Parts: sequence; C-alpha cells; structure tokens
Amino acid sequence: MRIDLHTHSTASDGTDTPAELVRNAAAAGLDVVALTDHDTVRGHAEAVAALPDGLTLVTGAELSCRLDGVGLHMLAYLFDPDEPELARERELVRDDRVPRARTMVGKLQQLGVPVEWERVASIAGDGSVGRPHIATALVELGVVETVSDAFTPQWLADGGRAHAQKHELDPFDAIRLVKAAGGVTVFAHPAAVKRGRVLPESSIARLAAAGLDGIEVDHMDHDGPTRARLRDLARELGLLTTGSSDYHGSRKTVGLGEYTTDPEIYGEITRRATGAFPVPGAGGLRTA
Repeated sequence: MRIDLHTHSTASDGTDTPAELVRNAAAAGLDVVALTDHDTVRGHAEAVAALPDGLTLVTGAELSCRLDGVGLHMLAYLFDPDEPELARERELVRDDRVPRARTMVGKLQQLGVPVEWERVASIAGDGSVGRPHIATALVELGVVETVSDAFTPQWLADGGRAHAQKHELDPFDAIRLVKAAGGVTVFAHPAAVKRGRVLPESSIARLAAAGLDGIEVDHMDHDGPTRARLRDLARELGLLTTGSSDYHGSRKTVGLGEYTTDPEIYGEITRRATGAFPVPGAGGLRTA
C-alpha cells in the first residue's frame, strides 16, 4: 500500500480542487490519501463525491497552533467534524486569517513591495487565505523565485519582517479537542528549521505525555540525519511515525506520494480513531 497522509486543496492553500486532488492521488498510484487543509474541513464533501474506486480517503485537517512563541501545525485525522468545541476553534482561526493576511500585505507595502490585497485575495479564491497565497503573489512580482523562498526572516517566516500573528490553538488544547472528537493527532514537520524556530525535543516529550499520537518524520523539510533523530525520539516517547508529501499542487515542487506512511502505522491510526472512518471508493463519510 502507498499512503500519503498530508495534502492540501483549494479549500485552503493548495492549487488542486478537492476533486482534482483525489483523482491525481489515484493517478499517482496511491492507495490512501488524507485531505488535511488548514483549519477547515470544507473540501471533504467534494473529495468524497469524486473519490475514485481503489482509493481510500482519510478526512482530516492541519490545525494552526503556537507554544512558547513557536508556531506549529497539528495534523488531526478522522475526528467528528461536527464536534462543537473543535469546530468553534477552527472557525476562530479561519476568521482571523483575512485580517492577518491584510496586515502582512500592508507590511510588505511598507517594505516597498508593490503587492496588492486584491491580487492576494484573487489567488486565494474560495480557499482560506494564508501565507502561501501572499508568497505566490511575491513570486509573480519577481520578489522571490519560489513560494518556499518567501518563508524566510526577510519576508514571511515566523518573526520575519512581514509576518503577523493570528489566532492559534495551544497544542495541548488541540490534542484534547481532537481526542474528544474521536480523532488522532500527529505533529507535522516538527523539525522543519528552514521554516523558522522549532520546538525543542523536551516540548515534544510534553506533548507526547499529553496524548500526542505521532510525529511526521519523512517530509521534504527533514534531511536524513533529522529523520533518524526523529525516529529515535519517537521510539523513546512511544509515538507513531508518519511520512507525507505535504502536497500543495503546483505551489510546491513535491509530488503526491513522494513520502509515504507505513501501512502498519496507518492501521494503528485508524484503530485509534473513533470520530470518523476512512472512506473507500466512492462511498460517503460516516461518523462513528
């Protein structure tokens, strides 16, 4: 089995619609794909409706969190999307995205970058506006060569010259809320130093003690030594280890299935989840 547990669609900051994403996942030879848009489940229904035979969809979201001044992303899988407390927190994060993005555009303009809010909003379309949309506008203007190049202290990285804060969950609350909704939590790209500050291993240990299920190890932002160190840490803390593309369509160079999750780990994630089931073929999402 080929399993990719971290992808994004136009419901947040990817360039594939949810329907296109599942069709592209099948074409890439995947058996299982997770749709984990930022702080939203809006793309799930379209993905389910378009799901090709032979491909299983894992519903999820990537939750924006912050701990000790460090931003981090928490992948949440197979939770009940209607659980009210978690739904309310996702809405708070989404509602804060537009004013935050407007603030960053204003900061860029103060730095002499001729970026316009109307263009950023157009790039985001119906998706939840975020830094990748602003980064795409910077690429168009020739300010940076790639979207990833915009995520530096010079521009949009945490603490960068044009960065602005938004409402973010405490990760301990995120773990609690996801578990209460029957879901499973995996800390996304925990050692992606190119994105900015990362949490020390002692903080990951605290999260593990609070019920974190796993960490994403095989990821484009982790080099070989980093992956080895994270695997050792996961063994020490009793955490699951996943691998994922973090696919964003044409917004990033990584392809679907470039990094994958071991089938046994996937089986354990589905065993732990009680909020929703993986969706096979063209079936509909069933809540537990």
